[in-house]
Amino acid sequence: MEYSSSEDEELVGDFIDAEDNTGTENIDQGTGVMASQIHGDDPCTGSMPPVIGNELLMAADVVGKNDEPRMGMEFESDAAARAFYNAYALRFGFGIRVARSRSERRKGIEVLVMKRFVCLKEGHHKKKPVEPSNKKKRRRLSIRDGCPAMMEVVRRGPDVWVITKLVLEHTHVIVSADRAWEVQLRRLSGKFQEHENQLQELRRNVFGDMNAQGLFNYLKKMQSENSRFFFSTQVDSKNCVSNAVWVDARARMAYTYFGDAVYFDTTYSQNENMLPFAAFTGVNHHGDTVVFGCALILDRTESSYGWIFETWLTAMDNRLPFSFTTDEGKGIAAAVAKIFPQCFHRLCRWRILSRCKKRLTDVCTRFPGLHDELKRCVNGCDTVAVFDLFWGSILDKYGLRDDNWLQSLYEIRDKWVPAYLTSSFFAELSLTHRVETVSRFYRNNFSSRVSLNTFISRFDQYVDGLYASEAQKDITSFSPEQFLKTDMVLEKQARSIYTRAAFETFQLELVEAMQHYAVKVQDGSYMKYYVERGGDPPTRHTVFYNVAEKKAWCECCRFAFSAILCRHVLSVFLLAGVIILPEPCITKRWTKKAKIGPELFGLNVGNGSGSADSVASRYNDLVRDAMRCAEKGAVSAGSFRVAKEVLCKAFMEIRGLGEKLNKDVLHSASSR
Repeated sequence: MEYSSSEDEELVGDFIDAEDNTGTENIDQGTGVMASQIHGDDPCTGSMPPVIGNELLMAADVVGKNDEPRMGMEFESDAAARAFYNAYALRFGFGIRVARSRSERRKGIEVLVMKRFVCLKEGHHKKKPVEPSNKKKRRRLSIRDGCPAMMEVVRRGPDVWVITKLVLEHTHVIVSADRAWEVQLRRLSGKFQEHENQLQELRRNVFGDMNAQGLFNYLKKMQSENSRFFFSTQVDSKNCVSNAVWVDARARMAYTYFGDAVYFDTTYSQNENMLPFAAFTGVNHHGDTVVFGCALILDRTESSYGWIFETWLTAMDNRLPFSFTTDEGKGIAAAVAKIFPQCFHRLCRWRILSRCKKRLTDVCTRFPGLHDELKRCVNGCDTVAVFDLFWGSILDKYGLRDDNWLQSLYEIRDKWVPAYLTSSFFAELSLTHRVETVSRFYRNNFSSRVSLNTFISRFDQYVDGLYASEAQKDITSFSPEQFLKTDMVLEKQARSIYTRAAFETFQLELVEAMQHYAVKVQDGSYMKYYVERGGDPPTRHTVFYNVAEKKAWCECCRFAFSAILCRHVLSVFLLAGVIILPEPCITKRWTKKAKIGPELFGLNVGNGSGSADSVASRYNDLVRDAMRCAEKGAVSAGSFRVAKEVLCKAFMEIRGLGEKLNKDVLHSASSR
């Protein structure tokens, strides 16, 4: 099931449902039974038909029970209490909703401590003052008539919720169970139309007065200013934008250097109150964020994600990354499997770990160190055996063997735990290194009052800042200011080759290597070593080293994961007398010359011809050279003047050559 932002927001604040915005078309006015909601909260929150079906099944599981609510009755969770009251309400023929919930801060964490479920006809409709406006408003009938029926549960312990307030009497007519089910099921089909209406409303919220043509014109203008700007929009039969993808020229160029590991960030597109924005991002040679493109996703379905991925891949000349990281979601997973079949699909572990305190509220309240311990387990274990042992010890220590959420995470551990992902490259300098994604920008720059045009303009400025920062770091990387911690040639060589961020990671591994002891246990073409830290057997790692090919392999597989040598291999190098880093052990994407020379993979744009004689190929080749010139020339005033002079001189010579060619053609034609 896809992650919903409401899971994050449920614990925030003291929420009182003062007024129901529910329309009356899906409500039985006599009984208050709501078909579109099925005893849920507000039906306008974008819940989908599968969710409705699950609510019905949940109620069906307990509808046959003869229990009725009573004071002091206990439940293992607020969800269990709601399911019970759902079943009871369905059996007696009335609808319910959550009227109030309350949270308390315990040891720095917001903890849900109370929920009140009421009849749909509880309370009275508030009359709002009439404001002069030309805007037409839909007239809605209120179903509320002051019905007092309610059930309130309060948390009394980690897994104990108790009924503390209860009113069973209603002030209106209620229907039989058969009648209730009939009303529910008859109205279910209308939910699909409601979903379409919600999409239309979302489009209006996102684009404002800008329809599909307006967005198209904006993107077309961007393309007219730079022919390598790529965009595509998906429009429905009503000329409403369903999805959109755009990739600027710099992003396409950056992808040729750093497109080996891509992260599709949908963190804030999943919040219904936010812009459905997503970004394709990666990591440059400085370990910083680089943007590979953007998307608007109004309908989070497999087909929509599939169109987004396929369109973006077209912009990148169908060059697949080595790995593709996303958030959880069945729709995303299915689309990735279809469009990126050869890429390793990873789930974002930072997103998963961020949910720990919300999913394990009770335990984290009693044991504040649990969250950090889970992070150490996930990020600090470099082998499967060590991870499994550490994970099991945490479950036993905190009594979490039966926790369904942790069990579900363990079942998909090969999709997000680094110890299981060592065979794929993810451009992470270290397991604790977290690249700041566009989430922070999005969080600080978007609200319901910001127009789409304004948001895109701000995002362009944000991306400009990223490139400016990268250019500045390119300059500073060539000045050897980092302090050396040893007198080894290996370290001096690494400083001269790697960018600062990559060198700092290498330096840390080299210093750690000096605390390890390597012992050769087998000769041959691949010599075998055991490497331990301080002679501690539990820290033992096996390393194989081929002297002839100058290649090394460690069971921690850190080099495959991050492309920086691990401490275990470096320890073997120290023992074997290797004083210069072998060429196979240096990955260009982390070096100061990452953007000099051949790209990671070439990018063709246009008719797809690979012929050097085609106009499109010559054009693309010149554009790449011009972009390199612009990138370096914009760094300082001096380099700008040089670049400007060279480009102007080249343009004058090219124009002169063209004029001469035209004269020759005219002279040849006139002489016939």
